[in-house]
Amino acid sequence: MTRPKPTKVIYDTDPGVDDAMALYFALAHPAIELVGITTTFGNVSVEQAATNALYLLELAGRQVPVTLGVAVPWVKPSEAPPAHIHGADGLGNLGARRPVSQQLDPRASAQFIVDMARAHPGEITLVAVGPLGNLSLALQLEPKLPVLLREVILMGGTVSEPGNVSPVAEANIWNDPHAADRVFTAGWKLAMVGLDVTHRVVVTLEQFRRIAAKHQHPATDTLLTAVDFYARFYSGLYQHIASTPGCFAHDLLAFIYLVQPDLFQVETKGVRVATDGLAQGQTIMNRRDFIQYPHPGWEKDKPRTQVCMEVDAPGCIALFEETMLGNWLTA
Repeated sequence: MTRPKPTKVIYDTDPGVDDAMALYFALAHPAIELVGITTTFGNVSVEQAATNALYLLELAGRQVPVTLGVAVPWVKPSEAPPAHIHGADGLGNLGARRPVSQQLDPRASAQFIVDMARAHPGEITLVAVGPLGNLSLALQLEPKLPVLLREVILMGGTVSEPGNVSPVAEANIWNDPHAADRVFTAGWKLAMVGLDVTHRVVVTLEQFRRIAAKHQHPATDTLLTAVDFYARFYSGLYQHIASTPGCFAHDLLAFIYLVQPDLFQVETKGVRVATDGLAQGQTIMNRRDFIQYPHPGWEKDKPRTQVCMEVDAPGCIALFEETMLGNWLTA
């Protein structure tokens, strides 16, 4: 029996420790063909995001186009990167790094997305795990993008779970709420993997030690160093993580949804983003879409999003470890 062709994926990211976890999972999983990495501001500056993407690829011995994307939000003022969470360099303050041979692709991230979607219509899934400025700008460049892309899967937002930058907002959406609202209303096939599920899946430091011990490779050694820093932040906030050190899977779950969506329970509803005020960055799901609300913006013809609300956490953790322990790295 022939194995299905892997899904072509553009990874829109702001690495970031959990972004690095997700990147290596994507490189390791046989159902994913990573055809490009587009970078954005968020966990770090966009320049540092691109530097980190190139470095992680170098360590893993892979050649994938990397582009530089948007550096600031569309409308709201920029926020300082959360160095206390990811480290000043985004990867847990690695210190000295080995040289990198690959150069950036000269195209801007939004142009790269458009070019690839036009070259491979209906084939590319875009997995976005940072602020959504690159996608919003790509929509400006190519209004037909929603039919050119196979699917968009984003890690961001929350419906019922409290936010991580305000009581109601998740960081990626809050960082650029105007761009996010445009993405939610663009009309493509869209899945939201937010805090409602990512706060249910904790990967442990011990798992990353096992992965590093199995491979004995600079890539997994570096990932372990980064996760150790990241886990210390979460251990200071959550007692259940402090007792078994680790971290939320966050960005990793966007790729797990891609390869095994049956691990998630979804609700297909309209989602909008609050762009101003105390609720800035809140992802609001229309739970009663049978009602014709008088408030504008909730019309019944608005696009819908597949919102992940429940998750099989043990299944996700097992898939992650099995994939990462596989033979995806060469000496």
